Amino acid sequence: MLRKLAAEFRALPEDEMLSLLGSEFHEARLLALLILVQVATKGDQVMKRRVYDLYLENTRFVDNWDLVDSSAREIVGGYLHDTDRGPLCRLALSESLWERRIAIIAAHYFIARHDHAETIAISEMLLEDPHDLIHKATGWMLREVGKRDRVTLEAFLKKHCRAMPRTMLWYAIERFSAEVRQGYLKGSFDT
Repeated sequence: MLRKLAAEFRALPEDEMLSLLGSEFHEARLLALLILVQVATKGDQVMKRRVYDLYLENTRFVDNWDLVDSSAREIVGGYLHDTDRGPLCRLALSESLWERRIAIIAAHYFIARHDHAETIAISEMLLEDPHDLIHKATGWMLREVGKRDRVTLEAFLKKHCRAMPRTMLWYAIERFSAEVRQGYLKGSFDT
């Protein structure tokens, strides 16, 4: 229902959009983000940049995993795909849990285009992150890499599986056979 509303209100003026984004109501913030996704995906590079800037200026309102997961891929990843991806490092190193999650979820845009370098680099930055929501998101993105390039995922796992948080590791390997999963969970690669 919210996605349908977002498509309908794609031309909402920016001040009204910001009012929605700053709402105390989660659903209003989600609607604002879905509208921004619509604008970014249908706009030219100038519009993508405007939405990207607006998004990063207001990350304090993108304060839940579903808000990040519904918006970061298209808004941040979609814009950075054709430009300098350096801002992802700043986001990945942020004190804000939500900005760190934005960094790894934005990389999903690149993964879908068989470009895995940012995902691997950001995943390495997040190996020691203390938050389970980052472990889950990072493991999920690593699993997405593995769907397209198992060799890249396994190289990452062989290098880091012993140090990875268990949740991150489990999410990354959940599509593997039970035997291969057990090997990674034990830190042995004879499987």
